[in-house]
Amino acid sequence: MPLEYSITYKAKNTYEEAVHEAYWQFLIIPQENESQQFIGVDFANTIQANNEYSINGYGFKTIRVHPKQKFNDIGFEANFKLIKKEINPFDFEPEQNIERSYKKIQELDFKVDHEAFLKTTHFTSIPEQKTPLFQWNTSESIFDNILRLNEYTYSYIRFNADATDVHTTLAEILKIRQGVCQDFTHLFCALVRMHGIPARYVSGYLHQGNGYFGDSQMHAWAEVFVPYVGWHGFDPTNNILAGTNHIKVAHGKDYKDCSPLKGVVYTAGKNETVHSVQVSSQNQQ
Repeated sequence: MPLEYSITYKAKNTYEEAVHEAYWQFLIIPQENESQQFIGVDFANTIQANNEYSINGYGFKTIRVHPKQKFNDIGFEANFKLIKKEINPFDFEPEQNIERSYKKIQELDFKVDHEAFLKTTHFTSIPEQKTPLFQWNTSESIFDNILRLNEYTYSYIRFNADATDVHTTLAEILKIRQGVCQDFTHLFCALVRMHGIPARYVSGYLHQGNGYFGDSQMHAWAEVFVPYVGWHGFDPTNNILAGTNHIKVAHGKDYKDCSPLKGVVYTAGKNETVHSVQVSSQNQQ
């Protein structure tokens, strides 16, 4: 049965000195796709600055705000309603020929087609290790290896919302073995790409009513392209496949491509930003 989701995103920015000019881009609108259908979108800010809607380089909707008056604080609130079909993440035809799949990822055309999601980035760079972090088994299918990797990442890092921030690299994560969904996803993507499999970082919302790990802001998981199967979502923070409770906003190579808020602010002094996200659902009547 389809579910109706209500999502409220809030952000408040406070500045010690008056802001003379500012530019923001929000990447927070749920994607419309085969399983997600919009009912309504509402976005407002506390100083009545104009909102403009645009499309980013990956084809996802953004909201741009450019206040034209001075201010010391500004609040943003977005409300989304959408209908999402129930998803069975295991509803697909498994790889029929394991050897054929491994040959496919070695083909030049495959590497060119998926180049963006095979690259190592600043946030998916793993320092050289004395022993491999994860043992890949070529006698198993690519999908089964990735399923094991999902569990491995979940076990390797302990969820701790205070341990890292948006600038934390994998070199630091491997030392402290603690972090949030962003860190789980960066490590997972790095290890998938290391074996020649395309992986993309996904940002979105997670309905946590079933006790899933997440934080008070947006959630992150990964999508992996399995030859002859297609793109599939994996959530290493919770050791599950992405399903009905995962509401996709955007994807990219890493967090930098999917940051929910980017901006340039012209001011002096200190500033503080507070974010919150609430997700609720009910069966569609």
